[in-house]
Order: sequence, then structure tokens, then C-alpha cells
Amino acid sequence: MIAREPAELRAALAATIVGQEGVLDALLLALLCNGHVLLEGPPGLAKTLACRALAAALEGEFKRIQFTPDLLPSDIVGTRIFDQRESAFATVLGPIFANVVLADEINRAPAKVQSALLEAMQERQVTIGPQSHELPDPFVVMATMNPLDSEGTYALPVAQMDRFLMKVNVGYPTREQELRILDRFAVADTQPLRAVATLDDVRRWRAQAHAVHLDEKLKRYVVELVASTREPNEFIDYGASPRATLALAFLARGRAMLDGRDFALPDDVRAIAPQALRHRIGFNYRLAAERMDADRVIDSLISAVPAP
Repeated sequence: MIAREPAELRAALAATIVGQEGVLDALLLALLCNGHVLLEGPPGLAKTLACRALAAALEGEFKRIQFTPDLLPSDIVGTRIFDQRESAFATVLGPIFANVVLADEINRAPAKVQSALLEAMQERQVTIGPQSHELPDPFVVMATMNPLDSEGTYALPVAQMDRFLMKVNVGYPTREQELRILDRFAVADTQPLRAVATLDDVRRWRAQAHAVHLDEKLKRYVVELVASTREPNEFIDYGASPRATLALAFLARGRAMLDGRDFALPDDVRAIAPQALRHRIGFNYRLAAERMDADRVIDSLISAVPAP
């Protein structure tokens, strides 16, 4: 089979998803960097469609988990049942065993259910009873949150938020894009292209992204940028963890690869810093009281750190 490039996968996704360039780039970067994506935006903005299109374009397995207050951890990872015929316990794997997993409205389940995802997202494995089961490779969790309806929701644990490679704020389309949506979907659903790339292609892309050169000065710049979030600030209670440092490095390499370069630039770090930091920084009440935006605070932090 002919080796494919990430640009071909992105073009296939763009043929299905109108606009939402930030979402498409986040999905590609998640594949290249072996990470997970948290999407926050109002309903009806093609978050689910983007996830389905990604799995279909890769011919990967797609599973959707609708998070609700009565969801149990076993509904996600699986459970063990007793087989009376065999007089032994058998393991039933849950929907987490897929290449692309959509955790829809992830903040509608309590903390006990959220904890079921921690091992899967970090270790790429799930422990059911006495056994650990490896998850498919690649494995990407695409979680969604609706900021317009907070009734009946739970705050995500800080440890879980930290495990998301990036958080993307999904906005409404422009008038022109919405007109294209009307033309494309008013008559019939557009089916995503299939066989655009294989899972082997994704693993090859990951190796190429990992080989992108990260200069020593750029590494120090990443460390200084993350360290600046931990300095005293009137809007911040706590800064980003070392996972943010790793995320910035991974994402900078991935962005450089998508641009056709074998080396990362400070612009790569600055471009993806908001997505990598906005969910890892603990903002306090002054942010809302003074009607400040989290991204504006992050932009000020980026501006204050001199680039190499």
C-alpha cells in the first residue's frame, strides 16, 4: 500500500467537516503526539462528527461513551462475569477498547467514573480484576464538554485534566461556513472518506514527529514558559505541571512535522501554548470577577518570556 502523509488525512477530514480548523489540527496533533484532546464548545458544532470521521478515515475502531450521572466504571473499562458452564470468570471488555473513543459530555459523570479513565489515558492499559489488558494502538480519547449547560455536571479532577494533551475551545462557524454546512448536509449526510491512511501510517508519523529536532535553547524556552505559570500572579492559584513541559515539546514537534520541517521553532511553541496550558493552570475567582479571559492571561505569560 502507498504510504500516506498527514496532509492527506487532514484533507479527507476537511472534506467532511466544514471549518473547525482548530479541531482538525488538534486531532492530527493528538495522533502524532500519542495524546488526548478535550473539546469544549456548544452542542451542534460537529465535535462528534469529527471524531467519527477520524476513525473512519483511518479505518480504526470507533466507540462512543455517553457520560451520565448513573454511569459506572465497569460501563467504561469492562467487567468480569461468572460463566456457569465453564465454572470460571470471563472478562467482558468495555467500550474503552477502541482506536478513537468519544467521551461525550465527560463532565456529567461523578469522580468515581472519571477515575476509570486515568489508567487508560496514561498507561494505555486497563486493569479488570487481577489482569491488565493493553489498549489498541493508536488510542485517542476525544472528550467533549458543553459550557452552556452546567446544571448536573461535575468538575473534572485536576489529575484527569492534566492527562489531556490539549484543550480546544470550539466556536461557532462563520456565516459563510454555516452556508456551506447547509449546502452540504441539508439534503444528505456526507460520508467520510475511507482508506485515506492506515494505523501503520499513524505509527510511522509518530516516529517521524518524535525525530523532529528540538534545539537545546528551545527546550530551555519551553521550561521557562511553563515555570512562568508557577510564578505569583493575581489570576493564578497554581501553575502547570511538568506534563505541560512534555506536551509543549511533543506538540511543537508535531506542528513542525505538519509544516514539513524536521526542526521545531519558537513559533511552534507559542502557537500551541494556549491549547497545552489553558486546562493545566488553576485560575482563581478574580479571572471572572474582572472579566478577564484565560487565554489573555496565557498570552501575557508568553509575551513575558523571551524567545530564543
